[in-house]
Amino acid sequence: MSATWNEGDPPEPLRIDAFGWLLILLRASVLGGLVFGGLLILLLLRLIERPLCGLHRPVTPFITQFVCRNAFRVLGIGFSTHGNLMTQRGAVVANHTSWLDIFALNAKKRIYFVSKAEVAGWPGIGWLARATGTVFIERNPARAKEQTELFEARLMAGHKLLFFPEGTSTDGMRVLPFKTTLFQSFFGDHLRETCYIQPVSAVFHAPKGAEARFYGWWGDMEFGPHLLKTLASHHQGRVELTYHSPLRVSDFANRKALAAECERVVRQGHREMRK
Repeated sequence: MSATWNEGDPPEPLRIDAFGWLLILLRASVLGGLVFGGLLILLLLRLIERPLCGLHRPVTPFITQFVCRNAFRVLGIGFSTHGNLMTQRGAVVANHTSWLDIFALNAKKRIYFVSKAEVAGWPGIGWLARATGTVFIERNPARAKEQTELFEARLMAGHKLLFFPEGTSTDGMRVLPFKTTLFQSFFGDHLRETCYIQPVSAVFHAPKGAEARFYGWWGDMEFGPHLLKTLASHHQGRVELTYHSPLRVSDFANRKALAAECERVVRQGHREMRK
């Protein structure tokens, strides 16, 4: 993730009352136990799963899914989805609002995120990303061949990859133009004819009475204050996902055409859910 989009009005200043601090204490305790308890179980199971199954992960993704589903229950954030999950080999692309997208998209579907390489070194988030099988890449066209080979290995192992083509999170009120670089990886000889891309529109509806951008993470916002604001909210909103029909890679002439269609579908779904 990279909170670099920085347009429009700045976010409201952080204000937390006494009850909010109590909610932070309670929710953080339970959420921390859920996340790091799940991580411990996952790592122990990987000691068995890795030598037996290699890249295949038949068990541990269910732990990630369980943790993410229940994280929303702990936070009190509603969660709903529309559409069908893809069964074909391939990847998922979605618009990007905040770190909460990770929980939302993992809660419904067993996926593996594609993230920029520097995230692997981030304290906390980097550890979780590595443990859950995140694919780390550099956004460098010169390494396209290497990335394609990495994607091939993961896709052939049955993994569903997920990336955010906007390249940054936003205030949740818009969908930014999709960057096309990562789409090129699916046009390799071994992937083009067999892979599909499923566009997903994600909308975070703010708590009643809060500004519409409540869950957005953008500009110069830091993770800590955003987390505190989310934990401290007296009333929570909800997240809504729409899984659109998968697009066959071979139906498109090149990465730009595929990225443009994914952007159009995600943008339309985002607009309809925000009405």
